[in-house]
Amino acid sequence: MHLKLAWRNIWRNKRRTLITVSSIMFAVVFALFLESLERGAHDLMVENMTRFHTGYMQVQDYRFKDEPSLDNSFHYDGDIEGWMGADMHRVAFAVPRIETFMLAAGEVQVRGAMVMGTDLVGENRLNNLEDRLVEGRFFEPGEGYAVLGEDLAGRLDLAVGDTLVLLGQGRFGMSAAGKFAVAGLVRHPIREMNSQLVYLSLPDAQWLLSAEDHITALLVTPDHPRHTETVAEMLRGGFDNDELRVLTWPDMMPELLEALEFDRVTTRVMMLILYVVIGFGIFGTILTMTLERLREFGILISVGMHRLKLALVVFTETVIISVLGVLAGFVLGLVPILYFHYNPIRLTTDMEAVVQEWGIEPVMPAAIAPDIFLWQGIIIFIITMVISLYPGIRIFTLDILKHARS
Repeated sequence: MHLKLAWRNIWRNKRRTLITVSSIMFAVVFALFLESLERGAHDLMVENMTRFHTGYMQVQDYRFKDEPSLDNSFHYDGDIEGWMGADMHRVAFAVPRIETFMLAAGEVQVRGAMVMGTDLVGENRLNNLEDRLVEGRFFEPGEGYAVLGEDLAGRLDLAVGDTLVLLGQGRFGMSAAGKFAVAGLVRHPIREMNSQLVYLSLPDAQWLLSAEDHITALLVTPDHPRHTETVAEMLRGGFDNDELRVLTWPDMMPELLEALEFDRVTTRVMMLILYVVIGFGIFGTILTMTLERLREFGILISVGMHRLKLALVVFTETVIISVLGVLAGFVLGLVPILYFHYNPIRLTTDMEAVVQEWGIEPVMPAAIAPDIFLWQGIIIFIITMVISLYPGIRIFTLDILKHARS
């Protein structure tokens, strides 16, 4: 009975109802869009750093994190990967890498470089590296070719077909020197990596560094990022070798985690300000709606309607209006979120340089996540419910004689 009466009441004055629904709807849209942009930027940062740098988790020698040296590499013959593929259904694939810093030289210029020997098939599955190729081609295993970051090639004044010289220290202090033809150039999304990265095939890098059958890290990719911790625990429980340990990306990049947490706090402060503005906006419409109906409330009470019953009807009206506003906000908010998800906002000038220093592509995509809609809808609904107490308070304190005849 209350529901039917409330439904009829809200459509008696369509203009008033539509104004109230619209205020709630636009509040939901603004909150959704802001939260979606923040989530999208964070997801992109984590994705870039995990896909192009650390992976979601790594199997390492237990000494490597504190002393990242080739001396702390470990033997790898594919047995670990085979065991994971057979016994761990949440593991999608694994990528073996061997990494070290060396001097890279062209005909005239010399620069420090990170030399990464990797399995190109797995690397491409992890980060679509072949899509980053801007010139030339990728190498075949053991072919003796190298692929350079575009900025590093520019600093060394090297082009496709030129010879790259690598000089450094191999495993257990052995001399490491070799010449490699430049097969291609890639544009790495992380600026720091773009200016210092040299890709070699895993066999070529192991030969160069006198580290046959050894790698510094095995990057393990779960079937979904949310399973990272689950897979890591399964790996830790499956290793009989105490020499190996499993690190997830938060373990390897605590500074990135701190930066994300700080940014979340900043966004929460902005969201709090937005909620205050939203609350006052909704309160303004509820206040106007209540003041317009005071005479109606006075007449209903004077003819015998209980104040509690009237307050319940008005509260039900507000609930219906709130639900309609939140649902309309979901529908309308999905439009810009979908658009900017597939057409990210591209940053330019100074802002582009700043975000690239953090290893982020200069774009701001909108994230599509069900929990964003759920939480923003709940928060706006709660704000509306708290504000809806005002009409009830006015009903219980209403002066019948004053308002029934006004």
